[in-house]
Amino acid sequence: MPPPPDEARRDAAQDAQWSRPECQAWTGTLLLGTCLLYCARVSMPVCAVAMSQDFGWSKKEAGVVLSSFFWGYCLTQVAGGHLGDRIGGEKVILLSASAWGFITAATPLLPHLGSAHLLSMTTSRVLTGVLQGVYFPALTSLLSQRVRDSERAFAYSTVGVGSQVGTLVTGGVGSLLLERYGWQSVFYFSGGLTLLWAYCVHRYLLNEKALLMALGVLAQGVPMSTRTKVPWRQLFQKPSVWAIVLSQLSSACSFFILLSWLPTFFRETFPSSKGWVFNVVPWLVAIPSSLFSGFLSDHLISQGYRTITVRKLMQVGSLHFPSGAPGAWGSWPKSSDFWDRVEASTADVLMSTGNRLRKGRPQSSQRPDVS
Repeated sequence: MPPPPDEARRDAAQDAQWSRPECQAWTGTLLLGTCLLYCARVSMPVCAVAMSQDFGWSKKEAGVVLSSFFWGYCLTQVAGGHLGDRIGGEKVILLSASAWGFITAATPLLPHLGSAHLLSMTTSRVLTGVLQGVYFPALTSLLSQRVRDSERAFAYSTVGVGSQVGTLVTGGVGSLLLERYGWQSVFYFSGGLTLLWAYCVHRYLLNEKALLMALGVLAQGVPMSTRTKVPWRQLFQKPSVWAIVLSQLSSACSFFILLSWLPTFFRETFPSSKGWVFNVVPWLVAIPSSLFSGFLSDHLISQGYRTITVRKLMQVGSLHFPSGAPGAWGSWPKSSDFWDRVEASTADVLMSTGNRLRKGRPQSSQRPDVS
């Protein structure tokens, strides 16, 4: 007598999970991938002031370039999750990383193609956003299928630490490269490392036949899954779903304002300050907070607390400060001390990053809990 369908699906899901050595290898690899994703993402904010001087951009034009990344980024979130479910999150991540690494490394060459610097830079950032938009949904799909539920929060928070490490690397090394060799070197650095990472993943971790099959599926068009039907109307009638949407909105606004405009703010307000200080200190302090949030989530769940209770506790404890901090920044007097501003930005980054990682914990692929 064949096993019931639900039991068969659970057995298949357990067979697909990584062993402990595989989980460790992939966690380290994805940590580095997330680091390089943010290296490429932060390259433009770090170089914005220098590029504005070279190209004669106004503050409005620089804002267009900085914000254009998110025009593309918001378009591929759902597609990234769907592709991750259909062809494998690791393959989606590798293909997108190869493409955004190439675009980032080629960015310094764009001014030589014509005089429309603003248009070419904006286009490259939109494309980078489109390609990076699939990363975290594909990552969530991958970890939800391959990592045990009891270890998933710590694995996700460990991988998510790469966002601070990548910002830290570009903020530190990128600031030094910017001062010595110009803004072009920052893009060569982050784009080149991403391409090297993609080559190593393809060479040592992914089956080439499986990757070619994934490319074939993409070329033919990815079919929509007919195995499960998502009750969208029922989901969007739940207040808890809209609470998640609003919390994501408020958290993302404060986090990405800091990520995009913090270097410009410090460079213009404190022109004699060293870039590696204000581009490094806030993100350096956020790393232990991110790791601790994942450890604490797993610990509470292992003690018998419901997953949804832990998620609510973590979010409520960290949302109130980041959502109000950007407005408080505008009311500060310009005579404020440099280190006071660094301390305030560090506190804001600390709370924003911790909240984003707690919220990003992938759930089991069996049934979401949005109660």
